[in-house]
Order: sequence, then C-alpha cells, then structure tokens
Amino acid sequence: MDIRELRYFAAVYRERNLTAAARACFVSQPSISTAIANLEAELGTILFIRHKKGVAPTASAEQFHTLARRIIDETDAARSLFRKPSTKTTLTLGLMRTLDVPRTIALLKPLTARADIALRLVGSDERADARIISKSMLRPDEHFVALWSERYVAALPPSHPLTLKERLRAADLADAPLIDRCHCEQSEFFGRTSQRRQSAAIAQSEDWAMALVAAGVGIAIVPEGVARGNPDVAVREIEVRVKREVGLAYPASVPLANALKDLVAKLQTGRRKPGRTKRRR
Repeated sequence: MDIRELRYFAAVYRERNLTAAARACFVSQPSISTAIANLEAELGTILFIRHKKGVAPTASAEQFHTLARRIIDETDAARSLFRKPSTKTTLTLGLMRTLDVPRTIALLKPLTARADIALRLVGSDERADARIISKSMLRPDEHFVALWSERYVAALPPSHPLTLKERLRAADLADAPLIDRCHCEQSEFFGRTSQRRQSAAIAQSEDWAMALVAAGVGIAIVPEGVARGNPDVAVREIEVRVKREVGLAYPASVPLANALKDLVAKLQTGRRKPGRTKRRR
C-alpha cells in the first residue's frame, strides 16, 4: 500500500460515496475504486459494502481508518519537518455559518498543507478573496463553482412522537416547536403552504441547532449531512424536496491570487472529468 491509496481510502470513509471521494481528491472514480480494491487485496478483508446510495464501511474499515489516519497525518508532518520557510501569501476565505463540517475540512486541508499560503477564515459577509456559501447567497458580481449539493431533512428529539413517521409533511409540523436558523432554505419547505409555525428558538449555527434539538427544545430543518452526523437526534425525510448547492464564490472582475486560481482550476477540472456521474442521494 502507499500513502495515496490511504488518502483515497480516508476520502471514501468520510464521504461514504466513491464519486464524492473522487471529486474531493481531484481524481477519477476508477482511480478510487482501484485503490480500494488494492487495499482490500493486500489487507485480506472487505473495507466497504456497496449499496444503492453509496458505500458503507465494514468493521474492518472502522478499525483500519484509525491507523490510516495516523499514517497520513504523520506523513504530512514529516514532509513539513524540513520544509524551508517561505514567504506566505494570505488567502482569506469567507465561510457561511451553516456548512457541513467534514466536507469543509476536506476542502481546506489541501490549502493548509501548502507552505506558501497563510489561510485566514472569516464570516461570509466580511471582506474575503473568495467565499464558501450556498448558491442562494451569491452576489451579482461573483462567479460560482459548485462543490456539493445536499438535501434538507427534519432533525427531531429522539423521543418525539413524529419519529413514528418515516416522512414528514409541513402539516405535521404546524403546531410543533421549531428551531429557526440563519441562511437556511427551510422557508422553501414551509413557504409553499399556509400552515402555522411555532418558533421555539433561533440558532446561529448548525451545532447550536443540533444541541437545541437534542435537548428537546424543538425540531429543526437542516442539511442531511449535519443531521445524520449527530447521534443525539432522530432524522426523518421531509415531503417537499428541499436542497441547497454549496460552492466557492469568487469575484468576477478581480484577478485571483495564485493559490485561489489553482483551487478554482482543480474544482472546475473535477467537475468536467469524463464519465463522472451525479452523487446519489
């Protein structure tokens, strides 16, 4: 095995989807599949079980991931150990509050690994070289490169009566206490009906919204990646298919810094790879 195969394995483990992992690593899906097959042959075990929505890690993958992650981190540390200091260019990225954390980490890591970049993160409304935002927040003077698309689901306290239903309608939530959030497309879910809404709290971040749900304060309509990554809440699909597209927005009329230009080029190349299919949801 080599470090590249371990990185591909870690991406599949994180994304639970071969196509999404290939996009995160800026390679083709066959490259990811080959790497996983090589690892499984060398280790003598199955790492992932394929299903219609992607892949699921086996017990072997759970055990191997800890070791693989440590090897990857130590390799990166070794490469940095004797790297000569260089003049760094500050790259400022604006991040909206409601981002899928694992996906954002995967996007930022290649930037933090560069010796010539000093990464600075600010809010999405502050001055920045580029922003990671929902497409609904795009300004007229910005270009947009899509990173991922995610649907919204309902996050409920585990003991809530509505957990007995597999799918929820707006009418089901008419009299239920709700956690409202900033920069959220949940208005698309409620906006198509005339149902009453009972606001129990306003959350400024995904973590805060999930904490309030887990505490039993109310129900939140949140991106699927956020809800399913929290073991303290129950997740149910909603009848109206609401989703958001998250991407990198950058000024259309301002020359890009080299680091940002490289990132945009990689993202655009990843989206144009032949034979690439949509991520299943």
